[in-house]
Amino acid sequence: MNIRMILQEFAKGRLSIDDVEKKISVHSIEFAAGNIAQLDTAREVRKGIPEVVFGEYKSQAEIMKIVNAILRRNDSVVVSRIQKADLPKLVSLLRNKDLKVEVGKLSTTILVSRKSFTITKGMPKIGIICAGTSDIGVAEESRLIAKSMDCDSLVSYDVGIAGLHRLFPALRHMVEQDVEAIVVVAGMEGALASVVSSMVNLPVIGVPTSVGYGFGSAGIAALASMLQSCTFGLVVVNIDNGIGAGAFAALIAKRLYTKRADISIHRPALQPVERKRFRTFKRL
Repeated sequence: MNIRMILQEFAKGRLSIDDVEKKISVHSIEFAAGNIAQLDTAREVRKGIPEVVFGEYKSQAEIMKIVNAILRRNDSVVVSRIQKADLPKLVSLLRNKDLKVEVGKLSTTILVSRKSFTITKGMPKIGIICAGTSDIGVAEESRLIAKSMDCDSLVSYDVGIAGLHRLFPALRHMVEQDVEAIVVVAGMEGALASVVSSMVNLPVIGVPTSVGYGFGSAGIAALASMLQSCTFGLVVVNIDNGIGAGAFAALIAKRLYTKRADISIHRPALQPVERKRFRTFKRL
């Protein structure tokens, strides 16, 4: 039972104030999988980010127990880096429980939910760009965590600087669609993040990936390059941390979306001259 369900039961008179206080006090932690996991079930209420399970070193049975425990309290959970051999069976088991499961493209990260996620017009939006096809799995982590936070993603993959002309139409479209932040995923030398950051007046989150070879491989060169960037408006997460980048971008988008809604209610609309000033960068 999540917080909303507890309050609904209270509103219907099925729970007393004491019952509500007791349920909320024990709501934040749940043990799962033989007490090896203490789940932060209140994270979604507290931060707007659902629980995320790092599946790389967990067995299929452990993941199932943890996911079941989370979904007893919350609507959704993201499971990242599932072992490839376990992925098909795990997805099948979850779908057999009438759960909605979305698998990231070229990824072993999944979004599991008790509800259907519907992308509607006017939802907060982020952009996600990746340099090469080998980076798509990490980019999809960003997309899935953003989707779990009710945030739409405009994606454009394989637009790295080896063919720089591919980037401009994608970037123009994202700016025209009013994304609030852009996640840039790149391996090798990681230059794409600096290029994007130099061209837009939006927050850019760089994700270095472990794609590469030789000196500076395993993402070290991409990380160092992004950290040494001379462009402003670029922040960098750790190597392959698509989850962290997507969550950060979605938090930005949702906060700005909420502020914009408040402004539209309490203030008059921008005059044409003022509006033009805020659209300068749409001429990319």
